Amino acid sequence: MRFLVVKKSGIIKTAVIAVLVALLISAVSITGAAAVYGGKTTRKLPIYSVETEEKKVAISFDASWGADKTQSILDTLTRYDVCANYFVVSFWAEKYPEQLKALADSGRVEIGTHSNTHPHMPKLSRNQIELELSSSVKIIENVTGKKVELFRPPFGDYSDTVLEEAEKLGLYTIQWDVDSLDWKDLSAQAMAERVLSGVKNGSIVLMHNDGKNTVSALPLIIEGLKNKGYSFTTIGDLIYREGYEIDHTGRQIRR
Repeated sequence: MRFLVVKKSGIIKTAVIAVLVALLISAVSITGAAAVYGGKTTRKLPIYSVETEEKKVAISFDASWGADKTQSILDTLTRYDVCANYFVVSFWAEKYPEQLKALADSGRVEIGTHSNTHPHMPKLSRNQIELELSSSVKIIENVTGKKVELFRPPFGDYSDTVLEEAEKLGLYTIQWDVDSLDWKDLSAQAMAERVLSGVKNGSIVLMHNDGKNTVSALPLIIEGLKNKGYSFTTIGDLIYREGYEIDHTGRQIRR
């Protein structure tokens, strides 16, 4: 009888351990920036930055609403002779085709997709994700006449499925490692200080096309980075297309 009790106790302990292991595996699957910076993970990751010995940085703008600052941003890029990236939602592209075409034709701005309707994409089915991406790419390419190769998930929200569907369409999923926080309406000086203190070789900076103080912060950021010896590149020229791996922080590293 005692043997049976001990044996039953052992079975219960084994079951409890199995449940705990399952919970830990589930925890590793959490999506979002918190999971990325929490340690090593086996799940898929987008590109947050790129390992390089060169002092290169890419500035990117998300465009979902409003276009009144678009020309001023382009004028600033032109004045300082630097390039940047725009990730646009397709309803923005349809509403402001002239501004989008001007960006693409400037030779200074590489255009990527920011989805079709700006949803939380991990909540969508595979078919819905594919439609969000393929339809937005088609709309953007029809306006710009240029191939779309980069994708930034709305809200920075992604999952293995989202990354897999993007990859099927030949899209590289791009995040950022330096957030200007222009969406919080910080002052131009505060934004500049934040970016300049956070940038390193191969950094990708997040800004927004409609940020309250984005236009006034941009010259401070560009001048500050140039004074630190940085040059500016597009994300398409910054990333590796083959022979790379992505570490647990989302940094793309050449093998």
